[in-house]
Amino acid sequence: MKTNIIKNIASLALAAGLAAGVSGAAFAQQGVTDTEILIGSNGDQSGIFAPFNVQAIKAAQMEFDAVNAAGGIHGRQIKLIVEDHQYQVPKAVANFNKLINSDGVFAMMLNLGTPHNIAGFPMMAAKQVANVAPLTSARQMLEGDITLKYAGFSTYYDQLVAGVDYLVAEKGAEEVCAMYIPSDFGKEIQEGAKAQTEKLGKTWAAETTHKPDEGDFVGALTKLRESGCDVVALALGVRQVIITVATAKKLGWNDVTFIGSSAGFHEAIASQPGGITDGYYASAGWADYKPRMDNPTVKAWHDAYTSKYAGEEPGMAAILGYGAAISVIKALEAAGKDLTPASFQAGMESLDYRDEIADADVKMGPDDHQGGDIIVISRVEGGVFKEVARK
Repeated sequence: MKTNIIKNIASLALAAGLAAGVSGAAFAQQGVTDTEILIGSNGDQSGIFAPFNVQAIKAAQMEFDAVNAAGGIHGRQIKLIVEDHQYQVPKAVANFNKLINSDGVFAMMLNLGTPHNIAGFPMMAAKQVANVAPLTSARQMLEGDITLKYAGFSTYYDQLVAGVDYLVAEKGAEEVCAMYIPSDFGKEIQEGAKAQTEKLGKTWAAETTHKPDEGDFVGALTKLRESGCDVVALALGVRQVIITVATAKKLGWNDVTFIGSSAGFHEAIASQPGGITDGYYASAGWADYKPRMDNPTVKAWHDAYTSKYAGEEPGMAAILGYGAAISVIKALEAAGKDLTPASFQAGMESLDYRDEIADADVKMGPDDHQGGDIIVISRVEGGVFKEVARK
C-alpha cells in the first residue's frame, strides 16, 4: 500500500512538472529571448521586383544595426532573417513556412508581393506573427481581421483613382486603358483606374494582360493605340515599365500618357538615358527624397547609407526600408520589456511620427493600421521624378 502511495505521489509530481513545462512553453514567446528578437522578411531579391526589395532590406538593416550598436531594444538585439522568393508564390509559401515555423520569427516585415503576402497570411495568423509594412500597396493587406496587419502607405487603388483624376483634369483625357499582370496586384490597379474613369464619365477603352517575365509589348501597344487610349495605367515590373514607355516612343505614339502606382515609382525608370521615360507619371504613397537634400535629417540619412554601402546611392526602396524599420523600432520600444503579440500591437497602434525621408506623416490606431495616407503624383523630367501634385 505504502509503495503504491509513493508511486502515485511520484506520478502526480511528474504530471505536475510536465504540466508546468507545457504551460511554460505555451507562454514562451516565439522569436523573443532575453537577448534577441527575430524578425523575418520574405521578398524578391532577384526577380522582377528586386529593385523594390534589395535596398529596402539594406536600409532596414542599417537602422537595426544602429539600434543594436546602441544597446538594442530593452536589452535585446534585433536579428533580421531574409529569404528570396524571386517573385514566385510557391517559393514564397516555402519561405514563410521556414521563417515562421522553423526559424520561429516574432514578426515579419517588408514582405514583397500581393499574392505572396496573401499566401502567407494563414501561417502568420496561426503563430500570431505580425505583418509590418509589406512591399505592396494592395487593399488586401488590410482586409479582414487587421489585428496582425500593418500597411505602410496608401493603396494601389486609391493611388490610381487620384492619378486618373489628375490626368483627366490636367490633360483632358477621354479614353483610359490599362496594361497589367493579371494577379491581385495588377487587378487592383486596373480596378482603381477603371472605377475613376467611369466615375468621371470617360471611356474605359481597352486593356491588355501580361506575364511577369514578358518583354515584348509591340502588339499590346498597337492594340491600345488603335483603341484611342489617351492614358494607360501600368501594373508591370520595373523593367517592363521602361520597355513599355520606350517602345511606345519608338512606335511614334507620343500623344499618350503612361501612369503607374507606387510599384512603378522607382529611380531606375526615371534615370534611363536619352530621356526615353520622360513624361511617365507615378502615383505613390511617398515622395522622393532627392529634391529635399537641404533637409538635415534627409541628408544625414543619405550620407549614412552611402557610407555604409560603399558609395551606393539610396533609392525609392531604401525609403520604404527606412520607414518600415523605424516603425518596428518605435513599436518595440513602446511595447516594453514584456514583448508579446499583444504588447507589439499596442506599440504599433501608438505610432504617431513624421517620416522625414518619405515626407509623410505616419499614424496608426486600433481601427487604423495604415501608416501614411498621402498620395504623391510625380512626373519624369530630365531623368528624375518631379512632384506635380499631392492629394
